[in-house]
Amino acid sequence: MVWVGTGEGNPRNSINLGAGIYKSLDGGKTWKLMGLEKTRNIHRILIDPTNPNVIYAGVIGNPYAEQQERGVYKTTDGGETWQRVLFTNEKSGVADMIMDAKNSNKLFVAMWQHKRTAWDFKSGGEGSGLYVTYDAGKNWKKLSKTDGLPEGDFGRIGLASCRSYPNRVYALIEATKNGLYRSDDGGMKWEKVNEDPKDVTNRPFYFNDILCDPKNENRLYSLYQVISVSEDGGKSFKTTATFDQAHADHHAIWIHPEDNNFIINGNDGGISISRDRGKTWTFAEALPLGQFYHVNVDNEIPYNIYGGLQDNGSWQGPAYTWKEGGIRNYSWLSVNGGDGFDVMPDPEDARYGYAMSQGGFLGRYDTKTGQSTMIRPPQVDIKTRLRFNWNAAIAQDPFEKGTIYYGSQFVHKSQNKGLTWDIISPDLTINNPEQQKQDQSGGLSLDITSAENHNTILTLAPSLKERGVLWAGTDDGNVQLTRDFGKKWSNLTSKIKNFPKEGWICQIQASKYNVGEAFVTVNNYRQGDFAPYIFRTKDFGQNWERIVDENKVRGYALCFLQDPTIPNLMFCGTEHGLWVSVDEAKSWTQWKAGLPSVSTMDLTIQEREADLVVGTFGRALYVLDDIRPLRKIAQASAKILDQKLVAFDSPDAYSVEFSTQIGYNTIGDGMYEGENRAAGARISYFVNVPKKEDKKPEDKKDVSTPKVPSIKYDTVYAKIYDEVGKQIRTIFSVPDTSGMQRITWNLTEKGIRYPNAQKPKKGATEPSGINVLPGKYKVVLSFGDQKDSTYINVKPDPRYNFDRSAEVAKRDIYERLKVNVSKLTEATDRLTEVNEITEKLLNQVKDNEGREVEDLRKQIKAVQDTIKAKKELIVAKPLEKQGYGRPYRVTPLTKAQELMMYLGNRQSSPSKTESIILEQFDGLTRETIAKINVFFANNWVDFRKKVESMKLNMFKDYEMIR
Repeated sequence: MVWVGTGEGNPRNSINLGAGIYKSLDGGKTWKLMGLEKTRNIHRILIDPTNPNVIYAGVIGNPYAEQQERGVYKTTDGGETWQRVLFTNEKSGVADMIMDAKNSNKLFVAMWQHKRTAWDFKSGGEGSGLYVTYDAGKNWKKLSKTDGLPEGDFGRIGLASCRSYPNRVYALIEATKNGLYRSDDGGMKWEKVNEDPKDVTNRPFYFNDILCDPKNENRLYSLYQVISVSEDGGKSFKTTATFDQAHADHHAIWIHPEDNNFIINGNDGGISISRDRGKTWTFAEALPLGQFYHVNVDNEIPYNIYGGLQDNGSWQGPAYTWKEGGIRNYSWLSVNGGDGFDVMPDPEDARYGYAMSQGGFLGRYDTKTGQSTMIRPPQVDIKTRLRFNWNAAIAQDPFEKGTIYYGSQFVHKSQNKGLTWDIISPDLTINNPEQQKQDQSGGLSLDITSAENHNTILTLAPSLKERGVLWAGTDDGNVQLTRDFGKKWSNLTSKIKNFPKEGWICQIQASKYNVGEAFVTVNNYRQGDFAPYIFRTKDFGQNWERIVDENKVRGYALCFLQDPTIPNLMFCGTEHGLWVSVDEAKSWTQWKAGLPSVSTMDLTIQEREADLVVGTFGRALYVLDDIRPLRKIAQASAKILDQKLVAFDSPDAYSVEFSTQIGYNTIGDGMYEGENRAAGARISYFVNVPKKEDKKPEDKKDVSTPKVPSIKYDTVYAKIYDEVGKQIRTIFSVPDTSGMQRITWNLTEKGIRYPNAQKPKKGATEPSGINVLPGKYKVVLSFGDQKDSTYINVKPDPRYNFDRSAEVAKRDIYERLKVNVSKLTEATDRLTEVNEITEKLLNQVKDNEGREVEDLRKQIKAVQDTIKAKKELIVAKPLEKQGYGRPYRVTPLTKAQELMMYLGNRQSSPSKTESIILEQFDGLTRETIAKINVFFANNWVDFRKKVESMKLNMFKDYEMIR
């Protein structure tokens, strides 16, 4: 049994908000929602060890809104019903909660009053406090100064007790003066044991988690940027997980109850594991986790994806690779540090690009040298403080490759790739001084990190159709537009009906089709409004329509993208997933194939390859390879989905060699390996698989009416034709459901069967042959009596200078090889067939006696020995003793295999080496076929006459192999 409470418990500005508590009864394979949806964030869960139906849920709540649904909830029936057993006020939720290891009716709960806005955070208040219950939540006592705790309002409190000695309890208390408190009598009396700021004061709202060793009540772990440990009951601490040992910012820790050397830690970089009580740490590389703010792509082949991660810097990595295996962690390159946000490659040379971190710090990086140059716009007026958002706005001018835009409260423009800047706008925000007191943010403990910077520009969108047109959106609800390179700006917000006041404008997309068209994405959950808002204008903001609302999608809106090829194909990202519209936003459908219902922060399309790249805030990156099928569906207004079979346009396919991975090949389960794109050509199609109908019993058969054979809709065949109309390959797929499907062609012609391969059964997959030449190939799909077609452009490996004459020369050799291999295969098949006949003969005469029969048995054995010897002329003789391997033997088949190894990877024309091997192969083939022909013309004919004279008719005639 596993319980999960949704939502984050550390309420930073980038918090994910939850929607209830879930239970699994099969170890996490399936989950059931068990209520508490309105609580938003559940920070702690405790299970009564004496009764698994008794659960306590510690609700911290939504930090952005006051709400009744906070406090401690309890169920006694496994989650079917819940009762709130502790509540202080609408601003306070559970910061921590622990249970006495030897008395499940005794609980300590740290209530925490806190409030976040888009521009401020306050920790502390009358709703905070440390509470204890001795009767499973029926009655609670608030501990106070008389119990040894500090006086005044509390902020966040971290709690810990010892499993083996539960009378030892610790409380790390944020107060007017922070301190670590300890009780040795189960919480009756407390004393302060540490008030050293380096041990007890470090961003309490974000950390303040402590954990006691289950076997040593004096060993206490404290989590903050590092992990520190006390061996003397909290009086002093030393670092046990440095910045070099584990990623900074630690939020969770678990110690094995029986083996206190085994520790698992959750931090801003993932999971770290120690098996020696914190002396050394191992990073768990196999978890596909990551919080991306933005995604971008370049136009390299293969192309790269760019993005910034929460507290994990900015990165460049491949969308797919031409390496064996998947995409590995070390395929990614860090281009900037800090908290990562937007990363924008230079359109003139993807070696360079722009990446930012918190506070508006902007750098121009060089992926080759690793150098990063600071290019953040400076203050022009020293009296005017620039306000850069935590996630500031940046944009590339589509007409001038050296021009970029950057946003503070002003729009900054550089025409030399960030070397110098000009301000081209006034303050575009509402410029409310009451929302600009970040230096006072934090409440009881200041927390000044630029996370609460407000009245800032969040998004910039230059027109893709006309120079000088630039849209800007702010975090306080202003949609601004200039049409004259920034000389004049218009605030358009008042023209947008149902626009949430001071809404967070997270994205503006300028249309690729119309100069006056733009899409504005807004969310307002920071003010307690969870509705999605996306607005559209077609006339430079004079009129607007809302194209996304709570009736069309689920979750507040985070991003929007209109397809650059088919205008009525649109994508929307919300807090709960990716949504697709094929009818210009009239209706939306959630895309669930391979993509979880996760916070979808940003979208981009790699236009050359028609790939949709999805950046999520929690589950890292996804690529939806080739959205051409969606384009065709949208173009046809979804009517094609009524057809039985539809073929979609295929992307270009590259005939490339895959190299081995860098460093090492086998990684086991220790490292995450993203799914790589399959090699070859992707053929996408749509099928409607007919439903199977139950057969009705027939009363009487009508023999006079001939039965019409039914059409089978079970297999989709793809026949591939070259440029002259010759069929070169057939592949197939068996769809089990209706919908979009994909089959991959490995860019080879139909191959030949080799002598050591069994005869294919009916319906077997064709063997692969030589790679096809670059060119245009037609694919004809068939499904029952339905047909449709598409084309594939096959391109050569762009890493080489393609030599067509060399490839043609290789194919000439391959054609010669095919002729001889076919002869050898036919000869082997014949030898196998006649050997089977001799076996049947032996079975037929096994019970007969007499000199003539005994003589026949001897002749059969002699013929079988000859057949075996003739086969070994083609297929090397296997080991006769136990063991591994094959004795050295030169046969036509070994020469054919040797020749193919030379031809396979050669980029140049065949050389003398291949000519030598080919001549050897031809000579061996001639000699071998001649010997086998002699066998059939002489030995086999004589043997046949002998058997036929005994009236055993088991033969057929064979012609000479020519």
